[in-house]
Amino acid sequence: MAKYFAESELIINQDGSIFHLHLRPEQLADKVILVGDPGRVALVASHFETKECEVSNREFNTITGTYKGKRITVQSTGIGCDNIDIVVNELDALANIDFDTRTEKEQKRKLTLVRIGTCGGLQPFTPTGTYIASEKSIGFDGLLNFYAGRNKVCDLDFEENFKQHMKWNPLLCAPYVIDNDKELIDRIAKDDMVRGVTIACGGFFGPQGRELRIPLADPQQNEKVESFEYKGLKITNFEMESSALAGLAKLMGHQALTCCMVIANRVAKQANSNYKNSIDGLILEVLDRI
Repeated sequence: MAKYFAESELIINQDGSIFHLHLRPEQLADKVILVGDPGRVALVASHFETKECEVSNREFNTITGTYKGKRITVQSTGIGCDNIDIVVNELDALANIDFDTRTEKEQKRKLTLVRIGTCGGLQPFTPTGTYIASEKSIGFDGLLNFYAGRNKVCDLDFEENFKQHMKWNPLLCAPYVIDNDKELIDRIAKDDMVRGVTIACGGFFGPQGRELRIPLADPQQNEKVESFEYKGLKITNFEMESSALAGLAKLMGHQALTCCMVIANRVAKQANSNYKNSIDGLILEVLDRI
């Protein structure tokens, strides 16, 4: 018997759209570009030849259209893994749940989810302007730990080595390590993006080792992160969404990848606050390769 989803678990608006995104199933393309900034949706869609729908609710802006004959949805998520939890679950529901019967579809749609974002570089070889495609994502957010099957999709040996190196504080969420989709990495990153290990943090300041008025619990956190190495892999960048995206997509059977442009290098203590003028180059590369 197909699993039934009660009204309290799957909230559908009166117009037949999903609760937060306000999208209807027919408005979702199989290829989805995710951006944090709601304003970046229009920038991505400015390259579309056609637009079939534009939907907006809260921080969730959506445009579906075509680029070089490919049907693509561009969707804003807002900031943070908590928002990724909303967006990816609702996109999957649009693809794989029958809204009329509230049951799981027999034939599943496999979505391709590529996040285009910004990040902080953590190595000398990731200066501002670098494009990084996340081969692995480390979640400081703890979100995936709420889902069954977490251990089956995580790199448990990497996790254990990382926790030992960091002398992990038991008060923090247990970190999880996810591999992004290999076929998608090869297709999007090609040979002109850095293939990196990305930490998704639960905040912009303290969780990323930034200290303003409140002292940090671990002032050496970033030094330990930068010095960590596992089987030749070093941690390349901080951002705030990649781990939840990769983990949820893997549990649901979708392809996912995060591609970021470095706008601050934490080692060199340099930042480019005018990055919005140059991120269009990354957008075009992803549009061409998705």
